Amino acid sequence: MSRMVNCVVLKVEAEGMDYAPYPGELGQRIYENVSRQAWQQWLGHQTMLINEYRLTPIEPEARKFLEGEMEKFFFGEGVARPEGYVPEG
Repeated sequence: MSRMVNCVVLKVEAEGMDYAPYPGELGQRIYENVSRQAWQQWLGHQTMLINEYRLTPIEPEARKFLEGEMEKFFFGEGVARPEGYVPEG
């Protein structure tokens, strides 16, 4: 049976993840409060941020930026798309 969480993003009870998807305290909070579906939404948003801002995720400044955006995405005021962003399709 899958582990269920009260997802802070979807605002419903949904299937949780099998392990913390990120290290440290933030990863633990995500594990306890974010569903698999919401994590997938974050991964899509993160990819868009990396592409639009031309980030190199191995650089410490880029990682710090992405971690801050992750915190806002799940537990803060939400996130906005980069200025001038036009979705494909």
